[in-house]
Amino acid sequence: MKKIKTAIIPTRATFAKVRAPHELHKEAICVFAATGFFLNTDTYFKDQMVLPPGSLCSIDEDGFFLESTPWFQWHNSPRAISFEAAVEEFSQLFETIVAEQIGEQKVILPLSGGLDSRTQAVAMHHLQREVQSYSYDFKGGYAETSIGKKIAKACDFNFNEYHVGAGYLWEVIEELAEINQCYSEFTHPRQMAIFNEYAGMGDVFSLGHWGDVLFDGSGNTKISEEEQLQYLLKKIIKKGGMELANTLWLAWELPGSFSHYLSDRVQRLLAAIPIKHTGAKIRAFKSLYWAPRWTATNLAVFEEKKPITLPYFDNRMCEFICTIPEEYLADRKLQIAYIKQRNAQLAKITWEENKPFNLYTFPKNRSPYNIPYRILNKVKRETRALFGNPYIQRNWELQFLGASNDEKLKEYLFNEHLESLVSQETIRSFYKKFTTQDAVYYSHPVSMLLTLSLKMKQLARES
Repeated sequence: MKKIKTAIIPTRATFAKVRAPHELHKEAICVFAATGFFLNTDTYFKDQMVLPPGSLCSIDEDGFFLESTPWFQWHNSPRAISFEAAVEEFSQLFETIVAEQIGEQKVILPLSGGLDSRTQAVAMHHLQREVQSYSYDFKGGYAETSIGKKIAKACDFNFNEYHVGAGYLWEVIEELAEINQCYSEFTHPRQMAIFNEYAGMGDVFSLGHWGDVLFDGSGNTKISEEEQLQYLLKKIIKKGGMELANTLWLAWELPGSFSHYLSDRVQRLLAAIPIKHTGAKIRAFKSLYWAPRWTATNLAVFEEKKPITLPYFDNRMCEFICTIPEEYLADRKLQIAYIKQRNAQLAKITWEENKPFNLYTFPKNRSPYNIPYRILNKVKRETRALFGNPYIQRNWELQFLGASNDEKLKEYLFNEHLESLVSQETIRSFYKKFTTQDAVYYSHPVSMLLTLSLKMKQLARES
């Protein structure tokens, strides 16, 4: 018998066999269609599972799962600690984790306009590490690279900027399918657009995933269990996802209704978390079921080129969060205070979420202070659209819109691989709704059908 101890937030899935029929787990695939990730320990097959996070798992000599016992449980145990002391503790812990993870290696640091990578930049500048930073944005979208460039300049980091163009997905989609095994839809990992650039950048990635969840608490201490359930369902179900999942559920003649199946599963998972504070409980749910199966899935893209480190995934950071008063976590207070204390210059650079304001001025991102920016931004976007250059906000717009993208999309949607799982009528229905009714709403169902097409192609090759 083998024992496997999983991290509180694993960076990669560990698969095990289950004594069950080797057949597609269609209920799990419906959840995947609705949300974009597999729930809990589900996989594509009934006889395969992913080991749960924060657990000590027993596997027999043939690779079959026997049992698991949690070695860590998310909790809400706030200490009587001042905000200043909490900031100091975070500073020491974060910098210790970063220093241990990267050692003396040259760091590859993706920079965005948000707070998580900015916090990493502060730590690495303070630790005087060698950093190769980079940023990318969408051609025709918001110039996110401009913020990354300013952060890099303020820290004296080397910096590369990239502009992700239309249609890059089709050149790398088969490779991406092999890397993530089709456990994530394909319109999200835009890092594939510069996949071949990573080899010469440095020695190790430092990635800022999950900081935005851990360091954004809620002041709402108590809402009903039903309200918590509805909040989570609203968060995890993508636009058009429920319609696709319901269609597949009925076509596959699964028992009951999909909406009841999903609600019941989420409710039971939520009820098993022994936390009373609503914000802390929601954070725990996301960290247990969303982070390992959604956020972590495409970390494999980075890891394909270089080793990865994630300071916010570190077990010590998760344990630290459980002991901090929720009011200190609300509105990113800890990260903002840390950045201001360590590097005031970085705090003065635009915060993309609150543009054009920064970490000192963002409380003014409300009427009437933000009206001039909103008006100017709207005029710019409408002017561009008049000249045939629409503003790009979402990755799928670069992948699915336009004649050449459409040809590639149809090539993957309308073939024997996907049609072995989903009827041609269903495929045509969702494709038509995407192209003629509401592209925004139906982009997710089309992306999920594309993902399933690649998975079925993989399985056909393996059989």
